[in-house]
Amino acid sequence: MFTGIIEEIGEITAIAPSGDGWRLTVRAPKAAQDAVHGESIAVSGVCLTVVDSSSDTFDADVMKQTLDVSALATASVGTRVNIEKAMPVGARLGGHIVQGHVDGTGEIVEVRPGDQWSVLRVSLPADLAPLVVDKGSISIDGTSLTVSAVSAATAEEAWLEVSLIPETLSATTLGSRVVGDRVNLETDILARHVERLLAFRAVSEGGSR
Repeated sequence: MFTGIIEEIGEITAIAPSGDGWRLTVRAPKAAQDAVHGESIAVSGVCLTVVDSSSDTFDADVMKQTLDVSALATASVGTRVNIEKAMPVGARLGGHIVQGHVDGTGEIVEVRPGDQWSVLRVSLPADLAPLVVDKGSISIDGTSLTVSAVSAATAEEAWLEVSLIPETLSATTLGSRVVGDRVNLETDILARHVERLLAFRAVSEGGSR
């Protein structure tokens, strides 16, 4: 379990084939200094399990399914990634509940920089669009953000916007994102539960007629 409050920006230093997936080596001194085998670390929003570590790096395996649904598939040596260790029991929930289970990816379609703020518009896969609401929570590359605008339900292409404050721009990789970049998206777990419940209700009501 994570909160979407990024602790440091790490860097992928090695990628090695591992079965049909990868083994990543990530330089992240804060996370690695006390990392232990088997613990969870979110890498740009993807929950990975530490299999080895040193004083400033950790290794984690990435299975094919994760590569298929996340932007990690486009990563290479030198790619900068957002790092967050799992939330300890009793800690404050500074962001929102983030599981590290990426729902899919979006594409940066517009960047509108301001004097201090920057607004990102991100495309939404059609199946995720109903789960995103104005002023709701969204995790983009593992960063807990508030949706500042969202496309209408009738729009041909679904999108969302987030407004990034200076701290977010400097403390995460989102400050260097440009049009065309792909990002990991995780929708609000509560929204996913509601969608599932409504789907079962529709089936139940349809069968009772």
